[in-house]
Amino acid sequence: MADTGAVRSEDTPFEGGPLDGRVLPVLLGITGHPPKTYRIPVPDADGGPPTVLIYRRVPRVEGRPVGLTRRWKYAYDPEGRAESRLKWPWSKPDATPGGKPDDAHG
Repeated sequence: MADTGAVRSEDTPFEGGPLDGRVLPVLLGITGHPPKTYRIPVPDADGGPPTVLIYRRVPRVEGRPVGLTRRWKYAYDPEGRAESRLKWPWSKPDATPGGKPDDAHG
């Protein structure tokens, strides 16, 4: 087998939520970037299902194009919205517009 080398990680800051102000080592993917979404399961004190905290990757320095940055941080996403997915031209729309089907003005 081939040697894969050392696993790379980067100290990444977290903003908002319970991890606000912490810096944790996050494993980097094959592209050298941390994952877009960081999910942290928190066990329930009563033994119920765990609560999942969701953090989204955002650029550390605002104003620069996202594709050119190499520095990231995680921002807390309290709503835990569904992950964005690729929008193909042949995909069905997420929501149906209001109004009657034959009404051209909505």
